[in-house]
Amino acid sequence: MERGAIDVDDLAGPFDLQATLESGQSYLWNRADGDTYDELHAHGGDAWYETVVDPIPGVTDERVAVRVRQEGGVHDGTLRWEASTDAEPLLTHLLRLDDDLDAIVDATPDLPLLERAYDAYEGLRLTRDPVFPCLISFICSAQMRVARIHGMQRRLRETYGDAVALGDETYRAFPTPEQLAARTEGELRDLSLGYRAPYVQRTAEMVASGEADPREAADLPYEDARESLTRFVGVGEKVADCVLLFSLGFLEAVPLDTWIRTTIEEYYPDCDRGSYAATSRAIRERFGGEFAGYAQTYVFYYLRAGGE
Repeated sequence: MERGAIDVDDLAGPFDLQATLESGQSYLWNRADGDTYDELHAHGGDAWYETVVDPIPGVTDERVAVRVRQEGGVHDGTLRWEASTDAEPLLTHLLRLDDDLDAIVDATPDLPLLERAYDAYEGLRLTRDPVFPCLISFICSAQMRVARIHGMQRRLRETYGDAVALGDETYRAFPTPEQLAARTEGELRDLSLGYRAPYVQRTAEMVASGEADPREAADLPYEDARESLTRFVGVGEKVADCVLLFSLGFLEAVPLDTWIRTTIEEYYPDCDRGSYAATSRAIRERFGGEFAGYAQTYVFYYLRAGGE
């Protein structure tokens, strides 16, 4: 097992591990204390978070078990990590530590709601989750609270994922497309996936067989990429936007979930243009275009956490 540290003051902008991993954009990490998404913890926090990541081209050639915690503040703290290999490149990729967060915030418009959200959760960054687990997570997200979405992904890992050792601990990888494709609808329903079970099974089958690859969307223009992902069963425009934003790096994507639609209704009613595509374009422009997804994520977390 290897250990290391990343100094937050070496990053371009602040970083808050807890806000990043419990803001509703990733469901692939577990808090070591078992409280992931169970309650809203104090800003910052110092809990260990754990995950297993399969090979990512250009980042790691092997499956990696990694745990990380933050000590100190969002400007001058330290990220302590333990992993089965050097985890700094992996954490930089997954947690977008290479983003210039100060420049991104400066590039978004001076809207009072955004300013309040930035102040409340300074250091929240977007994630770059592996695309297949991200896709499955958000297929499971329909009409679900974040704690229940996380619980579904945890059960999938614990039931069907491979065991991976890290020191004296054993963690579970997210099931591969082949592992999920081999499950029956009934087996997945037994994990409380409900009506999402056949969507998960069929989407896994599409990926496992080579019928469709979600990674192909990364090479397309934004709206074409969103349309490409809707080929998968259980994936509408909102789920597609989540995958684009939280996995494939389309930082302009603004998923129109319940919280953002409420935000539009209460703060920016002129952005409601009827259709998903037209409303998405309007709120994307209001939030500054290129980094509108960052603005969306701050607003989502701020309002969900009871900011106002």
